[in-house]
Amino acid sequence: MAKTFLKNLNKIALTTALTSSLLVTGCATSELLSSNSHVSTNTVEQTLVEDQVVAFGKPTTKLPNMPANSVVIVGEKNSYVLSEGGLDLVNLLSTLDAKSISVDKALKFYSPKNDGYFSGTMKLSYAKLKDEFKRSDLQFFLQEDGKECSTASDKRIGAQRFCFSIPIKGGVFPQVSNLRLLQSKFQTLTKPYSVSIYTTSTSQKVVKKEGTNAAQKLVLLPFALAFDVITLPLQILD
Repeated sequence: MAKTFLKNLNKIALTTALTSSLLVTGCATSELLSSNSHVSTNTVEQTLVEDQVVAFGKPTTKLPNMPANSVVIVGEKNSYVLSEGGLDLVNLLSTLDAKSISVDKALKFYSPKNDGYFSGTMKLSYAKLKDEFKRSDLQFFLQEDGKECSTASDKRIGAQRFCFSIPIKGGVFPQVSNLRLLQSKFQTLTKPYSVSIYTTSTSQKVVKKEGTNAAQKLVLLPFALAFDVITLPLQILD
């Protein structure tokens, strides 16, 4: 009788222990899942502005915090003044045969802080028939860090292609004052180039706001006076 009682008592104790263990484990698991649900983050890319390139030029007056020899990408909405990479771009395009140059039509720049400054890369390629290249051309490619990037289509017709990547840095300024003159001068452009600036944000929860105009959030560098630009021969890219 005593043995039976002890045996039943042990079963009860074991069952209680297992139940308690499962309950504790269940609570721990629930707590773990709850904490994990708040740890995940999302990086969202937000376009601040989308614009169309009207021309390339140089400012007639020195702009604040920008070098005197800066290059301007003239847009319909804003002016994108290049503090770095502009002269390299002009040198490349002024030296090479414009008819053989291809430019990545999407000029996409990154502004991590949306403080009026941006950076990015401008990509170009230069292709001609192999027998048209001169020794001086190859030397120039070496100086400008050109990379051989011939496609299968190039090889089929006996052509050779070289690619260039130009690091770009600059700032966003208001629209140039002689925009209408530039638009009337280059209104025959058949291949308009677009320029955009984006930023990224990290959050635990993404909330999509309807009716928000992201372009209005672009921060421009303060500049009291409107400025004119003198156009550069980069319009030949069209």
